[in-house]
Amino acid sequence: MAVATVSRAKRQMPDRAQGAGLNAAALHRLTTAMQALIDAGRLPGVVMQVERRGRSAYAQALGWQDPSHGPAPAPPMRSDAIFRIYSMTKPLVSTAMMMLVEQGRLQLTDAVAKLLPAFADVRVGVEREGVLQLVPPARAMTVQDLLRHTAGLTYEFHEPSLVRGMYTQANLFARRRSNAEFCDTLAALPLMFSPGARWEYSRATDVLGRLIEVLSGEPLGAHLHRVIFAPLGMTDTGFHVPAAQQHRLAQGFATDPDSGATIAMHDVRTPPTFESGGGGLVSTAADYMRFCRLLLNGGQLDGVRLVGRHTLAFMTADHIDTQGADGTRRDQLPPGYGFGLGFAVRTHPGMSTLPSSVGSFGWSGAAGTLFIVDPAEQLTAVLMVQALGQAAEVRALFQSLVYAALDD
Repeated sequence: MAVATVSRAKRQMPDRAQGAGLNAAALHRLTTAMQALIDAGRLPGVVMQVERRGRSAYAQALGWQDPSHGPAPAPPMRSDAIFRIYSMTKPLVSTAMMMLVEQGRLQLTDAVAKLLPAFADVRVGVEREGVLQLVPPARAMTVQDLLRHTAGLTYEFHEPSLVRGMYTQANLFARRRSNAEFCDTLAALPLMFSPGARWEYSRATDVLGRLIEVLSGEPLGAHLHRVIFAPLGMTDTGFHVPAAQQHRLAQGFATDPDSGATIAMHDVRTPPTFESGGGGLVSTAADYMRFCRLLLNGGQLDGVRLVGRHTLAFMTADHIDTQGADGTRRDQLPPGYGFGLGFAVRTHPGMSTLPSSVGSFGWSGAAGTLFIVDPAEQLTAVLMVQALGQAAEVRALFQSLVYAALDD
């Protein structure tokens, strides 16, 4: 079956790939490389889409939709399979926030505590000889800090620290809290550093989700549907998969094929109480590609404008010192990249181990999903997969081989 899938893909690609200025043989190498990982039992399955110059150049669904199907043969991956996109939720929520900024509902300089009073008395946790001391922050946390991840917040899965240990003890991943309850719990924990002091990938976008609820007067999911998903025709994007569509839900392996560790992804078959603005959405490759088209087109698609052209350019500019305020870097933001308001932004043609153009932007998700928007090349690309342990490898492979296919 795998060989037939690759052969059929090779016959279908040349005309549309070449019309978009992409090399069909190079795109076939992308198919072959992903299929090899699937055949080796290291990936369950993938859905990939590439568009250039307004034309669909490549679309493939490979492997298995649910590898733990049981004694019956696993169903082949569907092109319309629904995936947990984890942190690819963040750019959508950030866009919704900037739409509210454009409406004059708030400003980027506003203190978060202005709308979420629980954050008025936050303290910074400073470790000294294994003891955590709480000190006042140098300044207040702002909306811009949340958007660019300079708020002083963190994630518990970064390297161990006393503050991150408190995040773990607070069980912030629990989906039983409301967004309001989540923010109250988070605000009671110490900050990792004073707002503005440095960049650190964090739970900041979860807080943005609650800010959107307060400003809009509606749940985050309902607001996103009204202002982004419905206008763009993103019919399969939301915080859970409805019962009628659960046969399309993509699943990962039960255990990691490399480490043997048990893999647990959150259950998206029922609506969660906590609608995580930082990582709770599900979507399809086709849905997310519509969002990518909107971004490439300067904030409008098919006659619908969601965000202003200049606002989007502002969001996709670098908003941090590209070496970090303290010279530090994390794996989520490699050399050659800065961070805007919801997006990683390529700032240097070299430095990174991956190809892309200066000014390209995008983000990824914990299970290996990735999107790229490259205005210089008029290129958009979306990868959907559910493989937590192989996420970095599969994203790098996808990005490298997509750029290797550029022809003219």
